[in-house]
Amino acid sequence: MNIDFSKGDGLVPVVIQDAQTLEVLMLGYMNEEAWKKTEAEKKVTFFSRSKNRLWTKGEESGNFLHVVSSHLDCDQDTILLLVNPAGPTCHTGSRSCFKTDFNQNFLFQLERIIQHRIDFPSDDSYVNRLRGRGINKIAQKVGEEAVETVIAALRETDMDFINESSDLLFHLLVLLKEKGMGLETIAKNLESRHQ
Repeated sequence: MNIDFSKGDGLVPVVIQDAQTLEVLMLGYMNEEAWKKTEAEKKVTFFSRSKNRLWTKGEESGNFLHVVSSHLDCDQDTILLLVNPAGPTCHTGSRSCFKTDFNQNFLFQLERIIQHRIDFPSDDSYVNRLRGRGINKIAQKVGEEAVETVIAALRETDMDFINESSDLLFHLLVLLKEKGMGLETIAKNLESRHQ
């Protein structure tokens, strides 16, 4: 990447985003040396303005930010890094330095949890037990949850409807994974239809 370090007295802003959930985790700054170290080690290193030195995120806590991909903005003076965080990003112990009411991309995180349960099955995992019954049972479960969602929408409380909708989305995610797909597949399809 041809980064323009000249505009900000040698520093460029770096937006850190979770590669899976797309949640913005933090903002930092890099000089050219920090960028080269980040590229070489595939762990995010910033230039700390308060410490006046290079600072690898996680050097004390172990909560490193492992680089998945890097992107440069149109002016070549801001970097977007998609990362896999190894623990909380914020020094307060929060997953993000930005306080929000909830993780707006939790469905992507749930998808990752389901994939982890598929990759590392255990006897006490509902996902593992459901998958053990085969794709027909998973599809049937999606159908049952869809019917229960419709009934809740028409005859039950809002909380019942929320719970049934949650069950439907969860089981649909399991079915998507069983078919070797994910939310990205559906999102791309919906996006193409929207155009």
